[in-house]
Amino acid sequence: MKNIRLVVLDVDGTMTDGGVYIDNERVETKKFSIKDGCGIVLAHTQGIAFMILTGRESQCVAQRAKELHIEYVFQQVKHKASFLREFMEKEGLSREELAYIGDDLNDLYAMREAGVRACPSDAAPEIKAQCEYVLQAKGGEGAVREFIEILLKARGQWEEAIEKAFG
Repeated sequence: MKNIRLVVLDVDGTMTDGGVYIDNERVETKKFSIKDGCGIVLAHTQGIAFMILTGRESQCVAQRAKELHIEYVFQQVKHKASFLREFMEKEGLSREELAYIGDDLNDLYAMREAGVRACPSDAAPEIKAQCEYVLQAKGGEGAVREFIEILLKARGQWEEAIEKAFG
């Protein structure tokens, strides 16, 4: 955990409850957890970067990423594993420096590129089987925050992060 520099986040089912809301004007919306946002803010104080890696494209994802100062946002990525390998090589990241939080089969192979893997409690069984951390929270209900708390406490940075973010 001490080597983690980048946390990769899936969106649907991880940052959200997996629901896709489309109104009569074909505008898509998603519900994000404020608790997850707080966790991301805390992790930023300790120099941890984030990547959103999703197979869908949505303006509300781009907006939420902007609000949370998420540096890397990649949407409409169909082959996440090969994309992530190329990104890691380009950025000089080792698997020990990468954590991945995902929930469903489209994350299965990409998660294997990460040194630390986590998933919400309602993730697919295949995902749970390969994760070191099966979180108590469901996707979109604070799972990302829960993982960040585990990460920062393992590094002895929890209290310092709170102080830097909100003190």
